[in-house]
Amino acid sequence: MKLVTKKLLLAAAITGLLAGCDSGGINIAPVNEDNSVDNSTGGSDNGGVDNNPCASYEKAGSVKQGEFDSATGNCTYSAAFVDSGNPLTVDLVIPALEEGGAHIFEGSLFVGNNYDDDTTMAAAGIAEGGDGAQLTVQAGATLSFPNSTKFMVVNRGSQLFAVGTAQDPITFTSLSDVEGTVGPEDVQQWGGMVINGFGITNKCAYDADLKTSECHVLAEGAAGKDQSNYGGDNNSDSSGQLEYVRVKHTGAEVANGDELNGITFSAVGSGTMVKNLQVYSTYDDGIEMFGGAVSFENYLAMYVRDDSIDIDEGWSGSITNALVIQSATDGNHCIESDGIGSYSTENASDLERNSNIVAAGLNSRPVIDGLTCIISTQSEGTHDPGAGWRFREGIFPMITNSMVIGSFAADENGIEGSNYCLRVESDETAAALEAGLDAAITSNIFACADKTKGGPIGADDLETWAVANGNVFATVPADAALNPTAAADTGFQVLEGPLSVFSIDTGSMMVNDAAVTITPVERAYLGALSAGDSDWTAGWTYGLHEGSRAQALWFEQ
Repeated sequence: MKLVTKKLLLAAAITGLLAGCDSGGINIAPVNEDNSVDNSTGGSDNGGVDNNPCASYEKAGSVKQGEFDSATGNCTYSAAFVDSGNPLTVDLVIPALEEGGAHIFEGSLFVGNNYDDDTTMAAAGIAEGGDGAQLTVQAGATLSFPNSTKFMVVNRGSQLFAVGTAQDPITFTSLSDVEGTVGPEDVQQWGGMVINGFGITNKCAYDADLKTSECHVLAEGAAGKDQSNYGGDNNSDSSGQLEYVRVKHTGAEVANGDELNGITFSAVGSGTMVKNLQVYSTYDDGIEMFGGAVSFENYLAMYVRDDSIDIDEGWSGSITNALVIQSATDGNHCIESDGIGSYSTENASDLERNSNIVAAGLNSRPVIDGLTCIISTQSEGTHDPGAGWRFREGIFPMITNSMVIGSFAADENGIEGSNYCLRVESDETAAALEAGLDAAITSNIFACADKTKGGPIGADDLETWAVANGNVFATVPADAALNPTAAADTGFQVLEGPLSVFSIDTGSMMVNDAAVTITPVERAYLGALSAGDSDWTAGWTYGLHEGSRAQALWFEQ
């Protein structure tokens, strides 16, 4: 008889013995078939013996549970509960705590075992998402970590279900944030998140049927016990669901030279649902996709010091509605994107490899619609100067209904190319854009002193090509700001003040003292948000709206 069944029978027997007696409020927490323990009947006011609301699980006949501090309302989990060398291998539910209490993990939170060879993985029965451990985080829960050596990994086969609501978002953050000692733009307070899937990455070799073997690419993060791997041939794989999730104050430079992001999506498949996601104050990238086909709807990135959206290794998902706000003094690209992992043009074999990857459709082919980028024109940020979109290394982008605004402040570099709005590199990318078959950049507005860099595309320089393909460039002086809001009453009006993130009606837009002639493609407005539409950022995000931020936006009027 299984241990779980024995426990259920024992609970039933005790309940029967106590029937008709004054039991003093004795409650027995039921044990689920997935080996996680339901402590929903716990709490200091339930009058029972189990007043610990912290998450717990049963493994090898014993129950492990976090330690509850009634003074703070927080739960603390030691490395003996979970760590990189002690991963979670059974299902676990992390509840929301009363009075805003946080779950504090002293070790890293690794979900599922990692495998780096086919034989061991097959023997463990891990072939797709759902085969491994499942971590469920309830709406309103906060998870925190003490320093930049601690981070979170969801390994292949395992899944994370973090489904919050607009009223009760889920937050992954630092202990310093929980304790109230963190600054608004502080980073590297904890490592960040890595989610690994069985999706396609062009760092692996595939046959004509897009099947592969021994595809185990080393994920970002430390080596040794912290190692994790990703990759496979299932772009429909599911790593779970993230909805109304905030990830704050992340980033770490780990031992092997990697820099951890807000969330790294490594070959994560399209079966993974991501909607209403925010990254806030991040040392490296906001989100970075290495292959796979996961898609995003409603993404907010604030104060990301490197690239707010980073693409590589054949990612073929989509982003619908995204708002990027760089710091006044930091941040690199709104989008930095590569088509082919380990891209090179040094010799004939490199060129042949690039050609084969493109011919097989395995290069990155992102579809991005409704993106507003507000970039800073600083010259010396943590990584590089502020800039807009960079497309290189064989990527085939489809970008529509978007805008890059880099004119709220004067360009610190002058017109010399580093604070550009649009940059296109690599022969493969230029050829695809010229052909207009698998790549397009259209119905977008650009406002930067440095309009473009790179190109040309066909016989045209990049700006000429972009204008001919339905894009508009504002003429921005290098030594002065150009306010893009309707409140400024100028010949450049694309955003609504005073918050300055909402697009105005396209028919009312003005660029270079003239009405905008481009129209949205298959939607009602340009950019991430429209004043006439519902505000998908309301209620759950941090740092954007009054009442839920530590500082005002630097460009607010």
